[in-house]
Formats: sequence, structure tokens, C-alpha cells
Amino acid sequence: MIKRFVVDNSVVMVWCFEDETSDYADKVLESLTNAVAIVPAIWTLEVVNTLLVAERRQRLSKSKSAQFIQLLRTVSIQVVQEPFPHISDDIVTLAREQRLSSYDAAYLDLAKREAVPLATLDASLRRAAQVIQVPLFSVAEQG
Repeated sequence: MIKRFVVDNSVVMVWCFEDETSDYADKVLESLTNAVAIVPAIWTLEVVNTLLVAERRQRLSKSKSAQFIQLLRTVSIQVVQEPFPHISDDIVTLAREQRLSSYDAAYLDLAKREAVPLATLDASLRRAAQVIQVPLFSVAEQG
């Protein structure tokens, strides 16, 4: 059975920027050779926005953005669509209770609902996952 987990943008974008390093993020990327990451629909917009902001700040060229998007097409990441009633109820409640942005709550909610670990570098999101008993993705278990 293929292992699944949720990965958030804090991990994914480390793969893009040469001046950002994280052994954890690197191991998450490596794990996608035998696992599948799932993400909420907001992830696509978060990635694009991060790339556009980096281009505007001249931190990233358009060609590097295009290369990164191509990389993302080659790894096992599946976008999960959610109906609006779910977003307006469960995610809003989770965001309020855990004092998270709606974006972060979407990742946490997906991990909780799918009963899979969450891969994140975000301290607030890691804390919230522990509070609601969503396991954190462990790179040690992937080897």
C-alpha cells in the first residue's frame, strides 16, 4: 500500500529556493518516490502566489519559476477538491479553535479527515496538529 500524507506550502517552497535549506523538506521530497502527498485546492494558488512574489522581488527568475512548476508536475502530489459547505463549516471552525489562517486550517483539516500525517515546517501548524492529535510526518519512518 502506498503511504499518503499531507504536505503544506512551507515544505514545498523550500524545494524552490536555493537559499533555503531544510533536511526535513529534502527528505519529504525524497519520500515522494514511494509515497503520495495530498494537498487542499488552495495549495495550487499558494505555490503560484509565492512564485509571483519571489519574481517581483527579483528573488526568482521567470525561468526558475517555470522549472519549479515542471518539478512539481513530476512528483506525486494530488490536489483534493472540497465542496463549499465543508470549507464554510469545518475549516472555519478549526481555524478559529486553533488560531490558524484559513489556509493552514485547510491542510490540517485534510490530514485529520484523511487520517494521514501532516508534513509542515510551520510551528503554529505543528502545534495545532499536536493539539488535535494529527500525527506529524516523520522522515525517520520513511527510510
